[in-house]
Amino acid sequence: MNQFTLAAVNFAWLPILPLIAVAVGAMVIMLVGPSVDDEDSAGLGLIALMTVLAAFVLTLLTLGENSPAFGGALVADDYSGFFEIVILIATAVTIGMSLDYAADEGLAGAEYYALILFAALGMMLMAAAGDLIIIFLGLETMSIAVYALVGFLRRDPRSSEAALKYFLLGAFSTGFLLYGIALVYGATGTIQLGPVGAAVAAGMASNPLLLLGLGLMLIGFGFKVAAVPFHMWTPDAYEGAPTPVTAFMAVGVKLAAFAGFLRIFLVHLGPISAQWSDVLWVLAVLTMTVGNLIALVQSNIKRMLAYSAIAHAGYVILGMAAASSHQAGGAILYYLLGYSFTTLGAFAVVIALERHGEARDRISDFRGLARAHPGLAAAMALFMLSLAGVPPLAGFVGKFYLFSAALNAGLVWLVIIAALNSAISVYYYTVVIVEMYAREGNEVDVKRISARPALLLSIAAGLAGTILIGLFPQSYMGASADAYASAVGRSALKTTASLR
Repeated sequence: MNQFTLAAVNFAWLPILPLIAVAVGAMVIMLVGPSVDDEDSAGLGLIALMTVLAAFVLTLLTLGENSPAFGGALVADDYSGFFEIVILIATAVTIGMSLDYAADEGLAGAEYYALILFAALGMMLMAAAGDLIIIFLGLETMSIAVYALVGFLRRDPRSSEAALKYFLLGAFSTGFLLYGIALVYGATGTIQLGPVGAAVAAGMASNPLLLLGLGLMLIGFGFKVAAVPFHMWTPDAYEGAPTPVTAFMAVGVKLAAFAGFLRIFLVHLGPISAQWSDVLWVLAVLTMTVGNLIALVQSNIKRMLAYSAIAHAGYVILGMAAASSHQAGGAILYYLLGYSFTTLGAFAVVIALERHGEARDRISDFRGLARAHPGLAAAMALFMLSLAGVPPLAGFVGKFYLFSAALNAGLVWLVIIAALNSAISVYYYTVVIVEMYAREGNEVDVKRISARPALLLSIAAGLAGTILIGLFPQSYMGASADAYASAVGRSALKTTASLR
């Protein structure tokens, strides 16, 4: 046999048990689906929820293991555990939003819920990846499932158009990422992230082949996180997709993309952060500014939240530009945690207004909601205030930590630009609140939220996360910092071993 033998590979199954659970659950739904009537598709949703719960428990059991598997291709550390937990929460909330929505829209149950689970599987793979090929496989598993989900409203031309645009631009961005991986492999002779980091630490930081490969990978990840100027697909895809899928994209896809992005560029390539910090500086400014300015003129709530998501990606990239600060990694994870709960909750309220296939996604559709449904209006107001960065909610504390890390890294002008952008965002978030509380309109006909317990729980989960993460930031920030430190510590150990 060659130098590579089976004995050299660590076939540790514990790190991948959550992934196996999600994959098995998706396949069970596909097998059971043909025997279930569309009217009873809620049962398939419950199977999907049980699958997510099982994977969640298994993920909790793997926390603290910090062990590689399959020759280092997968890593079970607290960093991957953090992202897997948040991704599974986002998946569960998405399924909860979908139970009534799928029945109203006539969506086929088995394919829909199986695709959600397969997308979650790809997201978790990206979070646990220890080499570039696993990141690519996770990205494609996630992307192909999400392409199909975006076009699931077959009778809606907007959905078909959104899926086509997302697919074409997504495939285009994948080419950049894969070509970048090939160049990095050509420069370093390895696809494993630890040895790549070791090669950089050993003096390869100025290798033009490596730098070109990293630049192409940066473009590929820029598409996935919807950074400007790679954001073109975002508003159309968000508007045309089924609203639960839009929420899943805004949170799950962004979490997975940033999980891979951070592990490569911050954790393993930290020693050469000076090589690309200026690029991230410009990318952060463009993403924040374009996202917030275009959101100002949107009349559709889903498009407005799409540009909002672009702007929030800019805030995260600001944290990445501050890689020289020891606070940056933990602050980014904390910010993504608060953003996830807030965004899921906002989209859950949007779904609450939709009924029997009737799209109510214009901001004017929220007019008078406070009088007709004060609970929904109060929830939406809290989500908008958190996204705007109003204390003491999660969005404010997340921005505070991010901006503090950037200041510690000496990025004063970047923080000033970010603060101005945050002030601009207050306007378009406040517009939604004004429509609900200060404008007269026809009474909004909304199906009783108490008759939709899964959707009610989704809104409650968003509210709980938005409030608790903001009111008690110490424990969540500590967990975020520890999760990031676990990845950095393992990276340092692998770099030292490779250099020997």
